[in-house]
Amino acid sequence: MNHPLEFIPSANRRVIFLTFFVWAMVMTAVMQNVGTPLKTSAAPSGIVSFELARTATKAGEILASWNPTQTLYAAFGLGVDYLYMPSYALAIALAVLLTMTRHKGWFVSLGVWVGWGSLVAALFDATENFALWKILLGNVQSMWPMIAVVCATIKFALILLGLGYAILGGILPKRRPEPVEGSK
Repeated sequence: MNHPLEFIPSANRRVIFLTFFVWAMVMTAVMQNVGTPLKTSAAPSGIVSFELARTATKAGEILASWNPTQTLYAAFGLGVDYLYMPSYALAIALAVLLTMTRHKGWFVSLGVWVGWGSLVAALFDATENFALWKILLGNVQSMWPMIAVVCATIKFALILLGLGYAILGGILPKRRPEPVEGSK
């Protein structure tokens, strides 16, 4: 199996990574600004509290703590998050790919899986947002809070794995070139 973005020519990878990285940072700032007004006593971490509500009771408490403007912010944030997903997923997957080229062996094999995981994280994020949208529309007494928390947990784990891989791979020394036969 190959890394999902291995088809990108080596000469273009760094520029494409930087483009998605900058876009992801801009989107991170936007998401922070959208999420800040959502912090209440029932949702001390704003939208993240909503993502991790787990139960219909807790999700209902969070919704009850938001005024109509805050609920609108939450809905807007869920929509904008669909633009954020490809930016962070591609930035992380490209960081993993760039890191893979510095190493060899099992670290490269692991990077293939981590690269795929970075993209799969966005799919879990999309599913989580759909569940949160259903809750916002009033379908609180259902399985949606549990679906949201499971998807959010997997998403966060895959994102952290990708970031950790890229950071660790950047810190570890570069692979040493193989000695050429016949030379000392």
